[in-house]
Amino acid sequence: MATIYEVAARAGVSPATVSRVLNGARVAEDLASKVREAAAELDFTPSRTARSLRRRHSDLIALLIPDIENPFFTAVARGVEDRTRAAGYSLVLCNTDEDPDREREYLRVAAGEQMAGVILAPTGDRTDLSALASRPVVAVDRAPHGVMVDTVTIDNRRAGWDATRLLQGRGCRRIACITGPAGVDTADERAEGWRDAVREATGAAPDPGLLRHGDFRYESGGAELTALLAGDSRPDGVVVANNLMGAGALRALGASGAERGAVQLAVIGDLPFTSLEPAGVAVVHLPARELGDRAAALLLERIGGDDSPARRVLLPAESPATRN
Repeated sequence: MATIYEVAARAGVSPATVSRVLNGARVAEDLASKVREAAAELDFTPSRTARSLRRRHSDLIALLIPDIENPFFTAVARGVEDRTRAAGYSLVLCNTDEDPDREREYLRVAAGEQMAGVILAPTGDRTDLSALASRPVVAVDRAPHGVMVDTVTIDNRRAGWDATRLLQGRGCRRIACITGPAGVDTADERAEGWRDAVREATGAAPDPGLLRHGDFRYESGGAELTALLAGDSRPDGVVVANNLMGAGALRALGASGAERGAVQLAVIGDLPFTSLEPAGVAVVHLPARELGDRAAALLLERIGGDDSPARRVLLPAESPATRN
């Protein structure tokens, strides 16, 4: 079994630098990369028992996400795991299913097991982090309400604006929005971006009847799209605020009998179940894996002793057709 000294020799750094990297302390990224690569090449595994005694916490990190079946959160989890595993930690994946009570129970478990830290996508404005006491927490994708912790989120308002502008660029003039539950940051902010783009184009706020709230799941995307098509004034374009609802809306549109091109879709997030974008569907891409990686990097810094004020990292969505 490789030792910390062998990792240091392979990386060309001191054993103290290796220890700092593996313990999550702040180290220059070029040195940290060399250490992580050397550790991987040598299959180096730090002593869990020794580290736990020294740190007074385990080498486990909890990741709480709302929907493990959503490929977006799968990519977030991969970004978190790649970063934390390279630092010698093991990841415990918890599916909250958008349930505040389940979230609360997982947070109690994380505290009881003395986990090194927690990364979570909050279920909403009822997220309670009090059980974690002094444990480091990083919020990913969504910011918790009423508590200051590091957060890594996407510029959701801009993503909603971009998606709407894509449809406007295709000639759509009556654009609806299917977003997630009210009170969830990603849902509210993407809907605000839609409102912004409509106001800019028309000089007036959009018809409130064109905003529909789903639950970020496949079935609700189809149900809300069907409801919009059944209304008195059908939209000619629909912004759908996440990938699963986008897939559901696309299927419902295909089954509706609507003339091809009469109603166009713009989806925020890569559509699941396919590596190709269906013809006619505009997609605003989200940096899911980078989201997880950045959140994990912040958490490792906190575990390593960083006590600077809470930070917020805002990552841009990718929409080449509207990007400035």
